[in-house]
Amino acid sequence: MKEFRDLAAHPSSLSLSADDIVEFHLARILLLIKICGRKKRIAGLTKFAKLDFFVRYPEFYLRAKSSVKDHPNPDTEPTGKRQSVESSMVRHHYGPWDKRYYQLLAQLSAFGLISVEKSKNTYNIELTETGAEYADKLSADDAFDDLTTHMADVSKTFGGKNGTWLKNLIYQTFEEEVADRPMGKDIL
Repeated sequence: MKEFRDLAAHPSSLSLSADDIVEFHLARILLLIKICGRKKRIAGLTKFAKLDFFVRYPEFYLRAKSSVKDHPNPDTEPTGKRQSVESSMVRHHYGPWDKRYYQLLAQLSAFGLISVEKSKNTYNIELTETGAEYADKLSADDAFDDLTTHMADVSKTFGGKNGTWLKNLIYQTFEEEVADRPMGKDIL
């Protein structure tokens, strides 16, 4: 991954995706905590990663949303048209995971934008006052309209569920794509 300030050295003839830019991931995480969290906080790394999975894989989200019994009439049905994956995740012990999470969370914490506190066996990821201000600015930016709209839908559908429930839903709904995939392999 590259930081925005280092992009000037990137050869213009080579392609560059948002997945390669650190700040894009940092912004997404701030928005995820703001929009999908409860009181500017997400309780648990598993819940954090699963909500991020549904944000990054909109087609999987729509399939999961339509499979949930207490949401029998989802607003949007899968179209059969493949939506792009924002950035890939890998199969981990507890389902989809991004191996960069620890680096990104540490960076946000070092910047004073989030705090990560352990309570019993749960890591609570919470926006600081400064982090909330940045998240507010990002959510007001037109460039993030599609992302924040999608996050709001993910939050409405799954924001009230815990990490274990979300992990089980993903394993049951996406057996071939996630559960049967070897550890460390990309989820397609």
